[in-house]
Amino acid sequence: MEEREFSYRDALPQGLAHRRGAGINPGNRFESIRLHVLGEELDRQWVEHQEADGKLQRVERQVFFDRTGRIINQVSSTADVPFDFTLNPYRGCEHGCIYCFARPYHEFLGFSCGLDFETKLMAKPDAPRLLRRELASRRWEPRPIIMSAITDIYQPIEHKMRIARRCLEVMAECGQPVATMTKSALVLRDTDLWSRLAKIHAGRVTITLVTMDSDLAQKLEPRASSPAGRLRVIRELTAAGVPVTVNIAPIIPGLTDAELPNILEAISEAGAKQAAWVMLRLPYQLKDLFLDWLKRSVHPDRARKVESLIRQSRGGKLYESAYDTRRRGRGHLAEQLSRTFDVFTRKYGLNRDIRPLSAAHFRRPDLSGQLRLFEPVD
Repeated sequence: MEEREFSYRDALPQGLAHRRGAGINPGNRFESIRLHVLGEELDRQWVEHQEADGKLQRVERQVFFDRTGRIINQVSSTADVPFDFTLNPYRGCEHGCIYCFARPYHEFLGFSCGLDFETKLMAKPDAPRLLRRELASRRWEPRPIIMSAITDIYQPIEHKMRIARRCLEVMAECGQPVATMTKSALVLRDTDLWSRLAKIHAGRVTITLVTMDSDLAQKLEPRASSPAGRLRVIRELTAAGVPVTVNIAPIIPGLTDAELPNILEAISEAGAKQAAWVMLRLPYQLKDLFLDWLKRSVHPDRARKVESLIRQSRGGKLYESAYDTRRRGRGHLAEQLSRTFDVFTRKYGLNRDIRPLSAAHFRRPDLSGQLRLFEPVD
């Protein structure tokens, strides 16, 4: 894989991108000069392109290497996230989920939160080495680490680069408590490591499931595993002794909210023991991306209804950043979803036994390469 310079010099695609979530590439909010390509213009170019050769425009993935000097990140604000430390082998995500609240973070890299987020990826090949070094430091007090707090560690690029796998090997070797959140069946490749960690109560996997409708899922999350595939992941991980949580996130008012009881039933039958939910969040230019997608992918009458319900759950806006409302929204719809979730989690026996990750078996890695005296070798 060729390493490329970190720059923003590539032209926008001339047409609607094949199997990508975003249909526009809005200008970076940190730049003084912005170029916005409207969805209508992309639609027009797409029609012209189809008339010419009958094919959709392919936008190739580009990988840039991030030679960061540290890999464990301390979360500065835990007001709405239940963890203190994260590790992200990649930035940007090929899954292309149109609703992903991580998209705006790509703008800190000089990219767009639109198509760039799905096609211009940052990879950290030094992550396993850095992780071993930081876990070996006496300054590290073993606390749970969340892999994939920003983007999915099991996105397609991981098939080839295997950075997440190598980081997880370090975690398993050290007994470092770790969890991840994914939409990909690729997590099953690492069942051996997750099972090894689970045996010492140091590993947990969260599966994100938005809808049971495979056609809708393909539009919302064009390169993620299908809903049926994710239920299979839950079953297989559970059978291997790995505790599985399901994050029903985001719930999209007027589009996926009615599925909540069915999803809770399905994940319970698959073996999940814990569930959570989050209302759709549209910070910054994610609003433009989602509304553009809504117009292209949903019947106009339903699109208007969805937008109206989003605003009703956000005090008339598309997004509110206040800590007490941004995860769950407010108003009648938010209250109804909360009650429905509580009723059906009790019905299906979810959230009864929530065991925290344990650091009791943590042992600091030895960077000298020497075997430790009186310590068993795995």
